[in-house]
Amino acid sequence: MLYTRKGDKGTTKTYGCDQKISKSSAVAEALGSLDEINSFLGLVKVEAKIAKWKVPGSTLKLELFIHSIQETLFIVQAEVAGFPKPLQEGKVGELEKVIDEIEKTLPPIKTFFISGGTKLAALFDTIRTIARRAERRIVEVSEEGKVKISTQTLAFMNRLSSMLYALARLSNHKGGVSEVPPSYK
Repeated sequence: MLYTRKGDKGTTKTYGCDQKISKSSAVAEALGSLDEINSFLGLVKVEAKIAKWKVPGSTLKLELFIHSIQETLFIVQAEVAGFPKPLQEGKVGELEKVIDEIEKTLPPIKTFFISGGTKLAALFDTIRTIARRAERRIVEVSEEGKVKISTQTLAFMNRLSSMLYALARLSNHKGGVSEVPPSYK
């Protein structure tokens, strides 16, 4: 069944929890934000199939790289829900390697850029902002102390948005679209 009616009064349960929590709690907010990232990455993955390029610093094509991020986000969701399985040590390093390799192919950042350019870049910019919100929500859960969030997960979420920004810039670069700084007029 697609519905159980158990959450009709604004509460839910997380993994291994006998108590109900409010759907507006920090944990529920963090889980919802992580779900948003994963769903939106699905849209980005569809667009990435058109791009057909490999991710610098990875052996994977863009769409498969995005899929691997989606898989990792399920582990993050499980941890936020209370499942005692933190991310593997190398996950942050994998993102850093990709970011470093992308930066080698792009001009240095000297200013902010207005989102847009290619469709793929705009999608990456949008998902980057959702990732930042999810990171803030996970930090809140960690600070509450009701659920133990590993330092590896916190670092991964911080690096994820940086990697998404790098992919947005790379998408414009590969599409031959120049980045446009704000005029501040």
